[in-house]
Amino acid sequence: MAAIVKFLQELQREISCSICRGYLCEPVTIGCGHSFCQACLSSSCRDGAQVFSCPECRQVSQGSELLLVNWHLAELTELGKELSSKILQSTQGQSQCVIHKKPFKLFCEQDQTTLCVTCGETPEHGAHKISPVQEAPDKYGRELQHIHSLLKQHLEENEQLLAQVKRPAVDWHWMIRGEFHKLHHLLMEEENRCLERISQEQKASQDTLSQHIQSLQDLLQDLQEVGQQANLDLLQDAKQLLGRSEAVLAQRARAVTPELREYPIPGLVQMLYRFRVDLTMDPTSADSCVSISGDLKSAKAEEDWPEETKDSSCHAVLAEQAFRSGCSLYWEVDVAQLPQWVLGIYTPSLRTRRRSGKKVTCTSLFLLQCVKKEEDYYLRTYPGPLNHRVKSPFPRIGVYLQYSSGTLGFYNVLQRSLIYKFYSIPFTAPVKPIFCPGPPLPGTKPGPMTLCPVDSHLCSCCHSSQ
Repeated sequence: MAAIVKFLQELQREISCSICRGYLCEPVTIGCGHSFCQACLSSSCRDGAQVFSCPECRQVSQGSELLLVNWHLAELTELGKELSSKILQSTQGQSQCVIHKKPFKLFCEQDQTTLCVTCGETPEHGAHKISPVQEAPDKYGRELQHIHSLLKQHLEENEQLLAQVKRPAVDWHWMIRGEFHKLHHLLMEEENRCLERISQEQKASQDTLSQHIQSLQDLLQDLQEVGQQANLDLLQDAKQLLGRSEAVLAQRARAVTPELREYPIPGLVQMLYRFRVDLTMDPTSADSCVSISGDLKSAKAEEDWPEETKDSSCHAVLAEQAFRSGCSLYWEVDVAQLPQWVLGIYTPSLRTRRRSGKKVTCTSLFLLQCVKKEEDYYLRTYPGPLNHRVKSPFPRIGVYLQYSSGTLGFYNVLQRSLIYKFYSIPFTAPVKPIFCPGPPLPGTKPGPMTLCPVDSHLCSCCHSSQ
């Protein structure tokens, strides 16, 4: 151990600067072989001097030597500092410093080690906070006692908070469960009223058709009886029978084509808002019959829409986005300025299904179409059975796609009601929304079909976004 201490003392002399008495910093070795800190040597020489004398042996050296840093000596200095620190740490628990043979009277708070007076003056600890070794235990004892009190106080507070969380003053579970129970009860009542209304309207439709059938049968019977009458009697009844016939035939269209009823579902559209997506239209998918706005949010029918395709949806635009497995998506389209339009989805490939041992290829289009004939509007689905009259056109249509279950729903956003829903569509990726702002009616100038922003809502009092 003595040999190690002696070696360390010699090493400290070699890696110390005789000007500042500290460890060498960027050491410079001059011609005489002595080394100094570059900053110390520069400050000891006169500015602009071409020669200078060594501060230790007074041998004359050239000024240019100040620029040459001895990097090997710099590395040795760092190793010496590290070795000195480790030896000091190994002496903890002893009564005196092994290197300087002096008792420990100081304590370095940064390195948490005891020092002798000479160690405290070394460069290694020169910038550290040093205190007398007798005062350090009392100081740290007071700090530890303060920390102990704080921790104990925080522990008690947190235990009280935990007890409050376990037994809260407000039973939120009970209150929220009660609100949902009330909501479920209200929804069930609304569902029963809606189903009862559907039953009553179905019965009314049946009665209307039955009355219409009876009117037809009565009219046929009367026509048959009149046909067997004499010419004079026939002339007397012909005008009245023709009037009845015209009235019965005029009722046929409304009797045969059902009217689409509105059954508002509370909270329906608000629930669908959770799945709203921001769509844009693909300008490369549009032909000359449809123009797309610069922001890719609107499509408009051009005036040169071909006459032979007035009732088709071949001039459609696709969305830029394509959707794949597992997603639920909802978007809204403003069609308030269009008398006729088509909305839906397109998928280039669908799984084939087997039915009765035969392979059935599924359609790749699922559409909702609005058509105007005379003064009436009709909603139709492709494919599907929907062909219903509506009292007035809808200002906004919501479309909900649930890929995982293969469902596609169309909604009347203003009335918060379902229009139609496709089920069990055998999707394969990808699926793209499709839009068609036509065909336009002759002599009219229809407006655009517009994708609604994800943060827009339809006000029921003015039919506009608020």
